[in-house]
Amino acid sequence: MDANSGLIENKVAADHSQEDAVVIPRAIENHGVIGDLATIALVATDGTIDFLCWPDFDSPTIFAALLDPQRGGKFQIAPELADARVTQQYLPDTNVLLTRWMGDKVSGELTDFMYVKDKRSDGSSMVVRRFRATRGSLKVRMSCAPRFEYARRQLPAELEDGAAIWRQANGEVLRLLADVPLVEIDGAVVAEITLQAGECIDFILDDGDDNAAASTSEEMEEQTVAFWQNWARQSTYRGRWREMVNRSALALKLMTSRKHGSIVAAATFGLPETPGGSRNWDYRATWIRDASFTVYALMRLGYRDEAMAFNDWIGQRASACDVGGRLKIMYAIDGGEVPNEASLEHLHGYGGATPVRVGNNAAEQFQLDIYGELLDSIYLSNKYGHAISHDHWEGVRKVVEFVCDHWEDPDAGIWEMRREPQEFLHSRLMCWVAVDRGIRLATKRSLAAPFSKWHDVRNDIYEDIWKNFWNDEKGYFVQTRGGDTLDASLLLMPLVRFVSATDPRWLSTLTAIGDQLADDGVVHRYRSNDGLDGEEGAFSACSFWYAECLARAGDTKKARRVFESVLNYANHLGLYAEEFDTKAQLAGNFPQAFTHLALISAAFYLDRELDDRNSQEWRP
Repeated sequence: MDANSGLIENKVAADHSQEDAVVIPRAIENHGVIGDLATIALVATDGTIDFLCWPDFDSPTIFAALLDPQRGGKFQIAPELADARVTQQYLPDTNVLLTRWMGDKVSGELTDFMYVKDKRSDGSSMVVRRFRATRGSLKVRMSCAPRFEYARRQLPAELEDGAAIWRQANGEVLRLLADVPLVEIDGAVVAEITLQAGECIDFILDDGDDNAAASTSEEMEEQTVAFWQNWARQSTYRGRWREMVNRSALALKLMTSRKHGSIVAAATFGLPETPGGSRNWDYRATWIRDASFTVYALMRLGYRDEAMAFNDWIGQRASACDVGGRLKIMYAIDGGEVPNEASLEHLHGYGGATPVRVGNNAAEQFQLDIYGELLDSIYLSNKYGHAISHDHWEGVRKVVEFVCDHWEDPDAGIWEMRREPQEFLHSRLMCWVAVDRGIRLATKRSLAAPFSKWHDVRNDIYEDIWKNFWNDEKGYFVQTRGGDTLDASLLLMPLVRFVSATDPRWLSTLTAIGDQLADDGVVHRYRSNDGLDGEEGAFSACSFWYAECLARAGDTKKARRVFESVLNYANHLGLYAEEFDTKAQLAGNFPQAFTHLALISAAFYLDRELDDRNSQEWRP
């Protein structure tokens, strides 16, 4: 191994300046993700970590070149190898990422992971990056340029023997460990190393805690691989799409807080729903809406500990709701309030998409559907897990009573429309679910409840939906009371068992959704005005709901074609963002938990229908 530090200054500084002169982000789909159940890093196919919040999911970024290649900050390791073929994969059943460069005479590979040794790990975060020459003599360049506080602040590095240290005003430390000389150039710490076949170089990014780096990088990799493979082994899914289902489960696990049990909706903020658009939101929070989908998916895969932990977190939100039983639609990872929106005006934005927002004002919206999703998750957890506690049941009763009093109110709806509230079918549907699941839970567990009132309200909601949200002229259910437009959220009607999946009125609605909102399985949420500027892409989760609805309706041939078409639109690692653009490329925040939850559900049901399995199998 030869550290040619004398050659670094001119070459690396020139490369650094050349790259920064062009504001072109790395495509969303050209990324893998690594994490340690506290935060997540995005690793591009060129060996660059260009997005990382530190030290938590919802902390400010230290690398955000994905949102601004000039100012955002990045951590890049790559060989000097022109015309190389580059591939990226996960080690089997892990979140340990391997990027390979293959040339005619030389090749090398970069292993990226965040150290995690067991499910009780609750220490400091640590990014481990190991580059190994696999053939020939290979020159490798490393550049680490953190930009703190959402790229508002650039700090000088203190160079020590084998380390670079950045000290923040709040006392927090960021440290880069290396066993080669480091040089600071133009705000970045750089190194240039020549490796011979079989030689390896390690770079470790941590918070300066010497106890965290007690193990060797080889030991940390072995322990991290063992952790993920032991976790993946618990999956009970043995169906046709095992690889995609397991990758979805591993992605969901990455987005789970080991400390709180909550699940972040996505790892990122500011990634636009359409290229250059202004629909750029912060998804680093936990939505109540995701509750039932999360519990359902994790339980079906056999991950009851995670399902119970998340449901306990959700139950605490119900117990802590105000006297009237009203909940917020989303919470911070620790259960606190989501910050108000703020625009990062200094960032160029992904492909120029501005404003780049952190925080989320939708947290203050009134959305009735969340109560159904909450009650459905609690019901499922009680049916297949632990019995609800008295205190949690008291919280649930308050929530159901709130729904009984407010189910006719207009709201912002599932898609968080920023316009005047309306009466949405999906919101009405989930109010029915909330009361229905409250009744079922109380009956199953012999809990005290005002059954007569709840039954009357459930019946009233049922009759209201059939009377006011069915459009005779169009021949299908519609998005709003007395309206005439479709909404893909209606795909949940048979999934929550409000209507039979083969009911003629539902089948005509399903056909209309396929004709008006779908394109080769890629499904748009709606075509109506939502009060926002610009357009949005197709919503990834809706595409999987559509496939599942087709399967439930008995059209397994079309369901499979749609499902596998959408599988083909994942990135090279089987990961999805929130939406698809017009070319079915990934758009929006990444990776998106909601999409992977919908994939798991659709895979289970379609696989069962194709095999014509018996009724003894687990089902909600």
